[in-house]
Amino acid sequence: MIALSLAEIAEIVGGQPYDIPDPSVRVTGPVVRDSREVVPGSLFVAFVGARVDGHDYAADVVAAGAAAVLASRPVGVPAIVVDDVQKALGALARAVVKRLGATLVALTGSAGKTSTKDLIAQVLRRKAPTVFTPGSLNNEIGLPLTALSATDETGFLVLEMGARGIGHIRYLTELTPPRIGVVLNVGTAHIGEFGGREQIAEAKGELVETLPPAAEGGIAVLNADDPLVRAMSARTEARVVLFGESDEADVRAENVRLMPGGRPAFLLRTPSGCSDVTLRLYGEHHVSNALAAAAVAHELGMSVDEIATALSEAGTLSRWRMEVTERPDGVTVVNDAYNANPESMRAALRALAAMGTAAQAAGGRTWAVLGPMAELGDEALAEHDAVGRLAVRLNVSKLVAVGGREASWLQLGAYNEGSWGEESVHVSDAQAAVDLLRRELRPGDVVLVKASRSAGLERIAEALLADTGSTEGQVAGR
Repeated sequence: MIALSLAEIAEIVGGQPYDIPDPSVRVTGPVVRDSREVVPGSLFVAFVGARVDGHDYAADVVAAGAAAVLASRPVGVPAIVVDDVQKALGALARAVVKRLGATLVALTGSAGKTSTKDLIAQVLRRKAPTVFTPGSLNNEIGLPLTALSATDETGFLVLEMGARGIGHIRYLTELTPPRIGVVLNVGTAHIGEFGGREQIAEAKGELVETLPPAAEGGIAVLNADDPLVRAMSARTEARVVLFGESDEADVRAENVRLMPGGRPAFLLRTPSGCSDVTLRLYGEHHVSNALAAAAVAHELGMSVDEIATALSEAGTLSRWRMEVTERPDGVTVVNDAYNANPESMRAALRALAAMGTAAQAAGGRTWAVLGPMAELGDEALAEHDAVGRLAVRLNVSKLVAVGGREASWLQLGAYNEGSWGEESVHVSDAQAAVDLLRRELRPGDVVLVKASRSAGLERIAEALLADTGSTEGQVAGR
């Protein structure tokens, strides 16, 4: 973080200093909420959770070198006490971002946010030091913590913004006002909470509404291939840049194809020229993510060749998102278990089908080990049924549906599409799936594991890799 004194921080957040012998002491380390992350000079933010109260660790973090604690009550060690810790954290982030010279890029969408954020960061950091959201810490706590990790040397700050309701993204943009806003797509993730795709579009579009006007450098990067996203151009005063495969896109992909093994390749066309891209990521759905990153980089002055090279060399930074590991015995495990919605589930299945083409030719099989997709409301039955049917249409060799009611709908969809006998099976839990796979996997098989985060199916992938001494992070092709 930009070094600030405890007195300055107290003034910014409207807090009362307690037990601070020297208010001129500066916070020179990171702002953290996990006591295990404290280093000398840190500011520890004490949140009260359902099971853990951060105030209980106040003495320990100061002993470990924290300059002070941001707290909601006195804790017997140097502290800045506020009425609302979360609001104070947001106020601090807003003040720090205002002092930064960095260009702030924010992105949102129903699917692909984290992968796209990782791509944007990997491209932009070739131009200047870049700070970006770790994993999916894209809410009212994770976002300001990320922003506060920027320093005077930071050139770009890339922030992922999530939403579970109207007004959420608007609030996040008030904490960290972006100059460039990216909207990837409007799908059905969290549709049970929003009530419909139109409401999701309303929420996602809050990002472009808050951008500066074009005369002040505001840029809205919108997906030309998604009608609900493209319509957001009417909701912003920023300059609109379109990306996609549409002929009307400013930054677009041509001659899109999947290479052997499932990696996409395409010709990247920008207003300043063209260059070939072959991604290291798996699945055609990453083409749209790459185009969004290319559009941002192009607007920030990078050449098309620089962008194409950076995209072609970019890898997976966040865990459990199409992590591809080949075991010593020839079984390939695709751990995409971080989260799932209908759009990302379909994309993962198509990637599996592409990856399995060579495997099937050599006698291997493709396995889709799928769990429930959460927060779909009244659409849950239809969406799970549709995913089960798609697995059959893509000629996935084996479907293993894991869990309760939603998993039974996956299996029923596959059955009704023509998957009979042992081609699809419903098992009760992750351990049952592991037991089945251990019995039946053979060299050359490709196994996709995917479900909503709450299902915890990453345990299946971890168990399969542990069987042969493989570890996640030993990703094929890295």
